[in-house]
Amino acid sequence: MKIARRLVLTAAAATAVVAGTIVSATVGQAATPQPPLRLGVTVPDALKVPDGNKLTGVFSAAGVQTYTCTNSAWTLLEPAATLWAKKDPAKRSVALHSRGPVWVSTVDGSAVNGSAIANSPKTGAIPELLVKATATRGSGVFADVSYVQRLATSGGVAPTTACTGTSTDQVSVQYTATYAFYKPAK
Repeated sequence: MKIARRLVLTAAAATAVVAGTIVSATVGQAATPQPPLRLGVTVPDALKVPDGNKLTGVFSAAGVQTYTCTNSAWTLLEPAATLWAKKDPAKRSVALHSRGPVWVSTVDGSAVNGSAIANSPKTGAIPELLVKATATRGSGVFADVSYVQRLATSGGVAPTTACTGTSTDQVSVQYTATYAFYKPAK
């Protein structure tokens, strides 16, 4: 009986310590003012977001650009990338990027679809882009997004050799980028 009581008391004490730690961490985070978001990369003039929009998220991304053989040339089929908070050394996934283009939050399920409206070529990498949102869904991080920038691109370029196969021939090329999300300023 003494051992059972000791186990119950130990479990209760551990629960109290964990709960106290969570509460103090949450309170500490709520009380700490957050610095304003910064891109940390250069934005070409052609990709500047129109006035009346504010930066609301900056994410690093790594993934692939998948190309398919069409008329003996490689054409883009789709991107596939994982996004994480730019300053997160653990690179915990916060969103997935895929064909559409679409970005879907892995945290809250919100999403934004878009259409490229401007690009800036980059030697040895896929072009940097300005994407205008065409639809959003959900009430999370991507709700009401108006523009997305794909910046600081590296890799992802289609092969330069002609392909001789059919449209079932595909190749995926690794790339990295920084994605910046904007919402209308209120």
